Amino acid sequence: WSSDVCSSDLCVGWLYTGLQVMRPGEFASAHNHASAALRFIMEGAGAYTVVDGHKMSLSAGDFVITPNGTWHDHGVDAGGQTTVWQDGLDMLLLNQLDANFYAVHPEHVQKSNYPVNDTAMIYGGPGLLPVGGEAWSKPYSPLFKYEWGPTYDALVRASKATDGSPYDGIIMQYVNPATGGPVMKTLGACIQLLRGGERTKAHRHTGSVVYNVAKGSGHSIIAGKRFDWKKNDIFVVPSWAWHEHVNGSDRDDAVLFSFSDLPSMHALGLYREEALADNGGHQAVAH
Repeated sequence: WSSDVCSSDLCVGWLYTGLQVMRPGEFASAHNHASAALRFIMEGAGAYTVVDGHKMSLSAGDFVITPNGTWHDHGVDAGGQTTVWQDGLDMLLLNQLDANFYAVHPEHVQKSNYPVNDTAMIYGGPGLLPVGGEAWSKPYSPLFKYEWGPTYDALVRASKATDGSPYDGIIMQYVNPATGGPVMKTLGACIQLLRGGERTKAHRHTGSVVYNVAKGSGHSIIAGKRFDWKKNDIFVVPSWAWHEHVNGSDRDDAVLFSFSDLPSMHALGLYREEALADNGGHQAVAH
């Protein structure tokens, strides 16, 4: 929608997204690039990724980062299931700045010298950071995998204690636990829950957003047009486009994963946001 589309790839603003499918026994050789990258696991089992030697198992709903310059490879174990994930990168920004690069690991596959899922075990505790040892000083999150179970539980608990945002429902940002800031310097990600029957009000902001429907069904009104969605659908909101969301069920919640270039907008002092004042905060829908 309002984007450059090539094959199964999608671009909006400076963001690129695409789908990757891996079958049991397949793997991609280790490589790195200047572009920051992330992936949201949509379906499958038995998949894994390795980031700078840290191996982690992947399940549906998990969110994984591969920060710029980190070695990473991934695959599906022979006994696993065909796995599909959404990739997101800032490579359009890097290409425009003539700052991108790509390199293949000399051994093609990394050796993992850490326990499997070690970053989640060390940094994934609720509001807890390890004390002692060498402090984390890299410009990205030390938590490479954000697991679906604790993430969804946090949304449900919050929905019982707060009304959330009038524009996004119960929305939470994935954060770098060492700083409280975004997971990477140029890309950020959020997860949001819409209660049964919830309809948000419209707003717009600088910065583009790519959404993936993690749970439920509904529709969004973007720049005055309605777009219906269900689980595993992907849609985008371009920079400065009015948008609002509606949960299509009166009983069950809906969950939207999203990633954006908002960290870049904030770092450059370009972030701006505006609420729709007319029509009770809702857009007129073009037919």
